[in-house]
Amino acid sequence: MSCLRAVRGLALAGGFQSLAVLSRRVSFSPRQVASDASFHSVSFSESDHPRVLITGGLGQLGVGLTKLLRKQFGKYNVILSDIRKPPAHVYQSGPFIYSDILDYKNLREIVVNNRISWLIHYSALLSADGEAKVSLARDVNITGLHNVLDVAVEHGLRLFIPSSIGAFGPMSPRNPTPDLCIQRPQTIYGVSKVHAELMGEYYHHRYGLDFRCLRYPGIISADCQPGGGTTDYAVQIFHDAVKTGSCVCNLRPDTRLPMMFIDDCLRATLEVLEAPAEALSKRTYNISAVSFTPEELVQEIRRHLPDLQVTYETDPVRQAIADSWPMVFDDSNARSDWGWKHNYSLPELVQTMLNLTGSNSRMRQAN
Repeated sequence: MSCLRAVRGLALAGGFQSLAVLSRRVSFSPRQVASDASFHSVSFSESDHPRVLITGGLGQLGVGLTKLLRKQFGKYNVILSDIRKPPAHVYQSGPFIYSDILDYKNLREIVVNNRISWLIHYSALLSADGEAKVSLARDVNITGLHNVLDVAVEHGLRLFIPSSIGAFGPMSPRNPTPDLCIQRPQTIYGVSKVHAELMGEYYHHRYGLDFRCLRYPGIISADCQPGGGTTDYAVQIFHDAVKTGSCVCNLRPDTRLPMMFIDDCLRATLEVLEAPAEALSKRTYNISAVSFTPEELVQEIRRHLPDLQVTYETDPVRQAIADSWPMVFDDSNARSDWGWKHNYSLPELVQTMLNLTGSNSRMRQAN
């Protein structure tokens, strides 16, 4: 009896519960595979390293996580992908391929041809950029997500999709914000992140997908220039402080948001990816390290650069977004379930960022 015929028979005879059990057993995909599709079956022992594909990998998180995973699993077991041309140092550091998540066939071919077992999905338009390009954000953040989910189910992948503080809204409790509460975001970015959380958890319960998700706070890194995120004001302050000694902040000085140094973020991602499934009481977790306001950040930087000049010119769009987000994340479940613990509080974060941005600035001047 074919899988589809068996599914139909059970649906008629035994109802939804039997159908759900069978669908997990046979890895029935919600998207029908073309009848002429050909696949190559490859078996792995448990001692083998995972084969990892990272989509949207040319952002600060993708590049950083690629370095960490290649140290852990080997250079050629981690494939970075994006639709953009990578800089030379990224292209030369290990495998890179073109991948358009809106092209389902292309994505599936990459997974099959490279024997992928873990998929890390970073492709997304961020909060402020998403509001300026709603149609594109909908395509990338939602349509692309559906392609990734279906490929992951079809090929039995472990799937990691990051969420964000942007998944919460003005009706959410803000101090602290627990894992489970009302969300109701008011940006297309936030809506798409809630959609990803719920679809990933649905696919886990309905099809047995090994879905894992962390809600990231604002991430601070010296390796990349500020992008389209509301929390990128903090990264901008460090770069401006080192380059010119003065900066303009587009949020009010008393705007408190949860933040994290990138090394903590990348380590948390690896830890939740490696955690035994039985240790996870949830599939979506808050993680956090420290919460601060722009003024608190400035005062800590002035301990090292006392002449720093800061002007506050509030951007109403970014400020409205920030005012709808959590002030403090409750990440107690991550800490108790799989042992999450941050290393960088505000003083360590500031010292490290000043060292790194100063070093990067001097290298650029020398070049």
